[in-house]
Amino acid sequence: MNGLAADHACCEQLLARSGSSFSLPIRLLPAAKRRGTTALYAFCRRADDAVDGVEDLEDGAGGGTPEPAVAAAAIDALATDLEAALAGRRSADPVIRALVDTVRRFAIPPEHLHAVLDGVRMDLTPLAIPDVAALEGYCARVASAVGLAAIHIWGFTSPEAIPAGHACGLAFQLTNILRDVPEDLARGRVYLPECDFAAAGCTREDLLAGRIGPGFERLARLAVARADGWYRQARRLDRFLTTDGRIAFRAMYGAYRTIFHAVRRRGPAIFTARVRPAKPLLAGAALAAVVTGPRGLCPPW
Repeated sequence: MNGLAADHACCEQLLARSGSSFSLPIRLLPAAKRRGTTALYAFCRRADDAVDGVEDLEDGAGGGTPEPAVAAAAIDALATDLEAALAGRRSADPVIRALVDTVRRFAIPPEHLHAVLDGVRMDLTPLAIPDVAALEGYCARVASAVGLAAIHIWGFTSPEAIPAGHACGLAFQLTNILRDVPEDLARGRVYLPECDFAAAGCTREDLLAGRIGPGFERLARLAVARADGWYRQARRLDRFLTTDGRIAFRAMYGAYRTIFHAVRRRGPAIFTARVRPAKPLLAGAALAAVVTGPRGLCPPW
């Protein structure tokens, strides 16, 4: 196995160890696009692990959150390594080498990768989310930027893919936020905007203290309605991707929409227990979505 093949194999091993719900959709891509998407995933995993600690499985406990100064240094080192590698210097990190190969092969705008690092930096200090614009700004960096990089790998047929890809990132990340509320609370993080707490008649302090009163049902409904709106905008992406990309997108959309439906059914219980749909259910939804398309996943509410 030559050097570049070994670099991509390292990324594949990282994806396999992660237990990520993205594993199946990525496997549906042809070889070159699969390698590129896996390298992108591995880079994002590197960035996430710098802030949250290394995790053996996506659904498992991590190895402890690093000190902010240590995490900041790790992210800065990753950013410096990426910048140097994009400029032509050889990185010692096989993930960076595989990512740079992917950037060159698929003409990924580097600003999307820098946005990912900016997003994980936001988690190093207590994050203030006063309004929906701030929530969207955070989600755009940690999720939409990844999606926009991914569609360059998959192939898209119209510039209209860009706003649809942005909406997809927002929908997926808000789903993650709603799924992971208790875990984020344990790290001192609250991603729901203050304006929603005010509209629902509860407070961030109530959530941090575990005082889950009637207002939290309204808070859950507000967040679910917002995510649903972003999902509906994201469905348009299906029209603007190449066949390869459409298959991967549909599978990812199917898995995430299923997580979202589980969140919606739980209502205010999302604030006390993490939502954990069974992996076979997610895999089945992903494969069903490949056949039906995203519109086939929207039951009447």
